[in-house]
Amino acid sequence: MSTDTPPDRLSSNPKSPYYDAAAMERGVGVRFKGVEKNNVDEYCVSEGWVRLTLGNSVDRKGNPMTMKLQGTVEPYFRDTV
Repeated sequence: MSTDTPPDRLSSNPKSPYYDAAAMERGVGVRFKGVEKNNVDEYCVSEGWVRLTLGNSVDRKGNPMTMKLQGTVEPYFRDTV
């Protein structure tokens, strides 16, 4: 994918259908409500939400605990020069 626009929906979990290895390798940053977030597990621009990981907490299956928040999502590629 040679576009400069990140996908509408992206997950950092390889088991998710929204995981995109090429985009993750390139590095995607996310601004949520104008604030840079480093703990984004998944986002969706069209629906306006992010799923943030909560520290080192994990559920009984070993997946990180997450919290879904609504608001303006602005993804961007970190490698743009």
